[in-house]
Amino acid sequence: MSRIENDIRSLAIGSFDGMHVAHRELIALAELVLVIEHGRGTLTPGFKRSWYTDRPCAFLLLERIRGWSPQVFTDRLRRDYPHLEKIVVGYDFRFGRNKEGTPELLERLFDGEVVVVGEVTVGGVSVHARTIREFLRRGELAAANRMLGRAYRIDGEAIRGQGIGGRELVPTINLDVRGYQLPTEGVYAGRTRLDGTWYPSVVFLGNRVTTQGGFAVETHLIGRKVDEVQGRVFIEFLDYLRPNRRFDSLEALRRQIDIDIAAASKRLGL
Repeated sequence: MSRIENDIRSLAIGSFDGMHVAHRELIALAELVLVIEHGRGTLTPGFKRSWYTDRPCAFLLLERIRGWSPQVFTDRLRRDYPHLEKIVVGYDFRFGRNKEGTPELLERLFDGEVVVVGEVTVGGVSVHARTIREFLRRGELAAANRMLGRAYRIDGEAIRGQGIGGRELVPTINLDVRGYQLPTEGVYAGRTRLDGTWYPSVVFLGNRVTTQGGFAVETHLIGRKVDEVQGRVFIEFLDYLRPNRRFDSLEALRRQIDIDIAAASKRLGL
């Protein structure tokens, strides 16, 4: 278990995939975010959780602690954080071998304060990362963003695309995106960050069914021409415009792209 500072007095513990509105309620009550990393984080993979909090984050790999009993887990917390006075967990928190540990057991094992944050709902639906992932799979972006309390964001390295966009359609930045769950295939109004600046954008993700068929994540900056882009690019998904579909010709696709740009501009208040 990694120490951030040996004078930490309060921890929020969980997997924190998504850093959504319920997670923020836990984090607000603690000095340090202790992430139990399952390796399945697809909303905010790995260290990227730290982008959404001003608290320091420490990470525990589930594979390394899977066999620990609840008692061993609690003892290690006490050892690594000797001044620990408060632990904050969610109502459905489980820990230790075979998920034997519950918030009630933690209260018995830990000699300090245990704060259990109850269920958080948005629109009457319980907030969980798995629910957000399902909304993204179904293209229900607005519902996912409400639970996140922010726009869903991904990042990736800029890569060379087909070259068709700049020649015959509109210029786009193509991204190599890894580790994230992507929303359903289609076209979105969003924002793209280059060199620290956010630009209104039309974002496409899915198989290029009108051209060569390969999968792509690409973004067009509305009203702005960019030269060749290198390095890391960030995209936020703000509104779902339409599903991915095949067009009979590049000219038909170009006309639809114009419609998409106009729709995105309206949704973004441009």
